[in-house]
Amino acid sequence: MLRRAREIFQTEGLLPLVRRGLVFLVGHLFRYENYYLYEHTLEDTLKERNEADFLPRIQDFTFKIVATNQQADELAAAGLDFRSYSINARRGLEEGAVAFCFFIDGELAHIGWVAMNAEGKKTFDSLPYQVNFSDKQGCTGGTWSHPKYRGRGLMVYGYFKRFEFLREQGMKSSRNAVDVGNIASQKAHAKFGPKIYGRGRYIKIFGWRYWKETPLT
Repeated sequence: MLRRAREIFQTEGLLPLVRRGLVFLVGHLFRYENYYLYEHTLEDTLKERNEADFLPRIQDFTFKIVATNQQADELAAAGLDFRSYSINARRGLEEGAVAFCFFIDGELAHIGWVAMNAEGKKTFDSLPYQVNFSDKQGCTGGTWSHPKYRGRGLMVYGYFKRFEFLREQGMKSSRNAVDVGNIASQKAHAKFGPKIYGRGRYIKIFGWRYWKETPLT
C-alpha cells in the first residue's frame, strides 16, 4: 500500500493522493455504488474483428501478458514493474488471474486483468455478480491507466487483447461490472458490441454487505 501511495504521489500529485486515500478509508466503512453488468460473446465475433482497428494512438509500447509471479519477477528484473501499482497483484497471479500490461519507456501505462475462476476474480473484483466459470465464462476487471496516457486508446486495445486471450483459452463469453458514472469504460466496451444484461447495486456499511442485480428488460 505504501508503494502504491508513492506511485500515486509521483504520477498524479498530492491532492489526488489525499482524495484517493480518503476514498480508500471511507470505502472500508461505507460504499453505495451502482453498476452496469456487461456480457461479451467471444466465440465468433472476435474472429471477424481487425486488430488494427483497435490499436492505441501510441507508437512505441511494450505489451506483456503475465500469468505467474515468476514472470512478474523476470519483468521487474528487466525494469518493467507492475505489481507496485496493484495491491493484490501477487495474490492474483497465485490464484490464477492474468495481467495484461502496457509499458512505455519502462513505466506502466495500462493494466487490466482477466480471471477464469472465482478465486482469481476475487483478487481484482470483489463485486458478487454471477460468472458461470464452469460453463466457460470468464471475466475482466482491475483496469487502470496512467493519467498521462489516458485518452490514447490503451483501454480499448487492452480489452481487445483480453477478449482475444479468453477466446483462445476456450471461453465462450466474458462478464464484468462498470460503474454507471465511468463513461470512459462504457465507451470502450461499446466498441465491442456488448450486452448490458442488468444493473447491480452494492451497499457496504461496516461489515454488512448488500448486493442486488436487476435484469434489464
